[in-house]
Amino acid sequence: MKVENFVSKDFKILKASEAKISAFSSAVFYGYGAFTTIAIYNRKPFQWEKHWKRLTQDSQRLKLKLQEEEKVKEALLEVIEKNNLEQGRARITVFEETIEGLWGGEARQTSVLITTAQFRETPDEIRLKVSPYRINSGSALRGVKSCNYLENLLALEKAKSEGFDEALRLNEKEEVSSACMANVFWVEDEVVFTPSLETGCLEGTTRAFVIEICKDLGIEIYTVKETLNKLLLADEVFLTSSGIGIVPVRKIESEFFTSELTTTLRREFYKRVL
Repeated sequence: MKVENFVSKDFKILKASEAKISAFSSAVFYGYGAFTTIAIYNRKPFQWEKHWKRLTQDSQRLKLKLQEEEKVKEALLEVIEKNNLEQGRARITVFEETIEGLWGGEARQTSVLITTAQFRETPDEIRLKVSPYRINSGSALRGVKSCNYLENLLALEKAKSEGFDEALRLNEKEEVSSACMANVFWVEDEVVFTPSLETGCLEGTTRAFVIEICKDLGIEIYTVKETLNKLLLADEVFLTSSGIGIVPVRKIESEFFTSELTTTLRREFYKRVL
């Protein structure tokens, strides 16, 4: 994966190697921050409004002071141009530059870091391992795309160490929630299902876009709370995120799935974004 050479740190364009944050930053100490990853198609941020809305909501919940929308969007477009990024992804991270309480007492200062990269390499079909690590649907961070992604990374690394591409995560009630880095959907008798936000999954922007596509095409779609056993009875399973778009799941551990409707949705997705 190629990471681009320039970033925007507090609305200044810098070489990535020159961007610094304080050693006494709450982001360093506690992972205190929120982010969003945006797909870039033809040099334009895809679904900007949805990303901005979620980032604003997450920042408010974490008491982070987010700059005005036009200023952030202008900085994003500047980084895209500087890195000559035609297709790829951008990440906007909002985080605490200072630290309060246990390790210091400086006034809070929120920083904004914007980075870009190519789309990550993804297999044509994904193999999922069921993770033993549960999502807490009652967490104070439920639905927040926070900078503390360690549980997701540990679940992903464990799945990859066992020969899988991603991990399927359940919550403490044994309900299907999401993958580590993506939302999950399944198809049964040409009806589409995806976990309810109450299961602890993130309200992904690509998830929302797929729901819109299904409704436009007259495909029944429901947000549900279901167990793994129910999911394993599905005809098809697929994952969605800004970084991968729509990707079919070939198997979950030893269970195999087809991808007929998934292919239709994937074709419609790229027809709309490119």
